[in-house]
Amino acid sequence: MAGTVVKLGPRVEGFRVGDHVFAMADNTYAELCVVKVAVLAKVPKGLDLIQAAALPLVTTTGNQLLSATGIKPGQTVVVLGAVGNVGRSAVFTAKERGANVIAGVLKRQMDVAKTVGADQVIATDDDTAIANLPPLDAVADAVGGKTAEKLIGRVKPGGVFASVVGTPQNAANYSSVKAVFVFSTFDRKTLEFMAEAVREGRLVIPISLKLPLSKAADAHAAAEKGGIGKILLVP
Repeated sequence: MAGTVVKLGPRVEGFRVGDHVFAMADNTYAELCVVKVAVLAKVPKGLDLIQAAALPLVTTTGNQLLSATGIKPGQTVVVLGAVGNVGRSAVFTAKERGANVIAGVLKRQMDVAKTVGADQVIATDDDTAIANLPPLDAVADAVGGKTAEKLIGRVKPGGVFASVVGTPQNAANYSSVKAVFVFSTFDRKTLEFMAEAVREGRLVIPISLKLPLSKAADAHAAAEKGGIGKILLVP
């Protein structure tokens, strides 16, 4: 969620009425909602408040997914689902850390993937392209399924396969690869860092649809069809 502080609870520090804020919170399909200060951050000046609502979950998740790989400068990581918003955030974080980043996407997404800032793009539905990959230091997975099962086999012994959708079912066949399931948690510094990158234009999180709060059901129906951009409900 994102919004403007209209009232503070007792003992709240660091925030004032009128602050523009965003958070990873529950029960926010409302014009007014209560959010714990522990999961609240200030929206960077110059960042649109509505745009800010698209950022907390996906940017934090992508950052923490990439962090879980432990990637180091000069190492090579494949980001699966790189055109999605979690994937874009992971690609950005990897480049910030000096890694060589390969965006893994479907063939039909290749052109879009060239805009996310990776060093290279491969089609994950092309077995030849996967077979020609160099040995990988890590994979950051936002896709799962058969794609993940193929890619874990390309990770070096001692490398890391991190995923936000569950470790590959064949992970036991690659005991030399560390398989990590990542469940994102709120981190104010991470969110502020990623939001600054969006404000500066260094990271782009597309918004495909904005609907009034009364059209929440339509928003969910649109989300079920899939797509690249975020869907926002606007009171």
